[in-house]
Amino acid sequence: MEKQPNKLIREKSPYLLQHAWNPVDWHPWGEEAFSRARETGRPIFLSSGYSTCHWCHVMEHESFENAETAALLNRHFVPVKLDREEHPDVDHLYMMFVQATTGRGGWPMSVWMTPDLKPFFGGSYFPATERWGMPSFRSVLEHLANLWEHDRPRLLASAGSIMDQLSGLTRPQEGTDEVTDAHASACLAALERGFDAEWGGFGGEPKFPRPAVLSFLFSHAVATGNRHALDMALLTLRKMAAGGIHDHLGVAGLGGGGFARYSTDRFWHVPHFEKMLYDNAQLAASYLEAYQASGDELFANTARDIFHYVLCDMTSPEGAFWSAEDADSLDPYGSGEKREGAFYLWTEQEITGLLDPEEATLFIATYGIRSDGNAPFDPHGEFTGKNILIRTMSDNELAGTFEIPIETVGKRLNSARKKLFEARKKRPRPGLDDKILTSWNGLMLSALAKGSLVLGDTTLLEAAERAARFILDTLCDSKSGKLLRRYRDGQAAIEGKAADYACLILGLLDLYSASFDSDWLRAAIKLAEAQIERFFDQEAGVFYSTAVEDHSVPLRMIEDNDNAEPSANSVNALNYLRLAAITGRDEFRTIALRTIRHFSGTLDANPSALPLLLVARQIATASPVQIIFAGKRGNPALAKLVATAFRHNRPELTVIHADETCEALLPEAAAIGKMHKGEPAAYLCAGGSCQPAIRNAESLDAALGSFAFD
Repeated sequence: MEKQPNKLIREKSPYLLQHAWNPVDWHPWGEEAFSRARETGRPIFLSSGYSTCHWCHVMEHESFENAETAALLNRHFVPVKLDREEHPDVDHLYMMFVQATTGRGGWPMSVWMTPDLKPFFGGSYFPATERWGMPSFRSVLEHLANLWEHDRPRLLASAGSIMDQLSGLTRPQEGTDEVTDAHASACLAALERGFDAEWGGFGGEPKFPRPAVLSFLFSHAVATGNRHALDMALLTLRKMAAGGIHDHLGVAGLGGGGFARYSTDRFWHVPHFEKMLYDNAQLAASYLEAYQASGDELFANTARDIFHYVLCDMTSPEGAFWSAEDADSLDPYGSGEKREGAFYLWTEQEITGLLDPEEATLFIATYGIRSDGNAPFDPHGEFTGKNILIRTMSDNELAGTFEIPIETVGKRLNSARKKLFEARKKRPRPGLDDKILTSWNGLMLSALAKGSLVLGDTTLLEAAERAARFILDTLCDSKSGKLLRRYRDGQAAIEGKAADYACLILGLLDLYSASFDSDWLRAAIKLAEAQIERFFDQEAGVFYSTAVEDHSVPLRMIEDNDNAEPSANSVNALNYLRLAAITGRDEFRTIALRTIRHFSGTLDANPSALPLLLVARQIATASPVQIIFAGKRGNPALAKLVATAFRHNRPELTVIHADETCEALLPEAAAIGKMHKGEPAAYLCAGGSCQPAIRNAESLDAALGSFAFD
């Protein structure tokens, strides 16, 4: 009998399409599935994941491709597949249930619920056979089907009670106290307790980068002069750049490079090899902050490496940015199986066969290559005899050890990397998730715009502007300011979430700072106004994740954690403070202050939950400082002045262009533009007054270096 696809074949999500030929009768999340459950009286089985998820692939192969398991699932349940990246609000709701009832979470997420979407049992990955102290997936299906058949009233009562509890957790209540310096100090203390002083990062393995924490540390160091906060951030970024989590075969203009999602060990050595756009966007910004704070070229070069990777390997023909590359790829040695990290691993024999002897000797010492493989642990036997590139010696150390000039070290390593890069290109590439997500693109726009200023690279600004034009033309209604979340294969779809608005506004504001094109500022203001109307709770002073008219999720959620992706509320607090400083509109500042205040109770309970919100609070309490730049856009002297301002990591500094044609938008700046004559100049303004015009980069650099921002 010819194999037939299920209903997912009509979807655009790469993750759903991966499951379109399973024998499971999958439905996408939506009314068709819910109606089917009500009509048949069967519970819903929700499986949520994403296309580059390793354990999602494992569970699919073990269970969802198995005809007997599929028949059991189809007979007793209505199976629903969800791409968590398309519907993060739905995933968040049910993940909160799983974490509350099991004490842990992760993907694939497995949740059983009533036809009216109330959960009663959940978990993450279930193996095909009982192992690791976990029941088999089939035994769970059989047990729950039996309970639904013979003890349904108890399950329904339990599900109703659980939903009531979830509803209580999601009900907004504005904080009763202000967020204070004490909250920032408590956050720093919590991070210090979890800091790995030898290898950087926070907490034990697995280790995640969490750039929001790094942003807090940089901001706190600027605000307080706390050297330890700065040192923790810099050490973490240095160790990550040296680790296996970093793809060391990035070649400028050709591709490669970037960072994997997280490390399975404390040494940043053995990564989970998937590469996510949101990680690389945020880490690029973190490395730029580190460069601003330290002047160390290592950080600038690492940011460049990330940008090269994204622009070469993650950019769509339209100019926007794809979502992710998979952890798994086909074994290059021809076994026909997909393996974790297969694209990135090397044997010593391969390296010596591809490189000249002098290059090979140097490369082996540089990257810790061993004949028996260098992975410190290998729980699934996938790294036997293989090496994960990890930087073990600096160029200076290599020059001393091998008694060669440091320039020779650089030349040999560059030659070796290019040769291995070209050899790697012949291997089967990891799978690509080529959907375009508005929020993740917004984060990348922000990083590229900042990079163009800090690194002095106009190609980064050009790439950001091209991507922004595509997003605004394709995923945004210019009249209403309404956003869509996802584009793929010619289709823009899915109601935008608060994160889409927040992150795109962030990117547009940074584009304005980098280009002084007021169209980006106008677009940001339009989106900010639309977001207040559709997402902001005027009584509680907080943004919901889902718009008021979006009924795709049973309960509207409030993001209250800066995790791998920043909370929309934290990003919004930053955005509205910045919009208020640029435009002078007090209502934007009020929105930001109420959002910050809302989470005082959250920060009381968990001081490190919202580090990026604490950055916003620091900006809100600092004295407002602006630099108003006068002069014609595109003038090299003006560009030099602007670049000088961004040598300094001053989060509370607002940059504005004195465009005399923008009187309605920026009246004060326009007035300066009208009266300014002559060469480009910078006006440093604070306390309601501006200093005399500064006309050269050296004077501006000195002024910013000595200026008291508090």
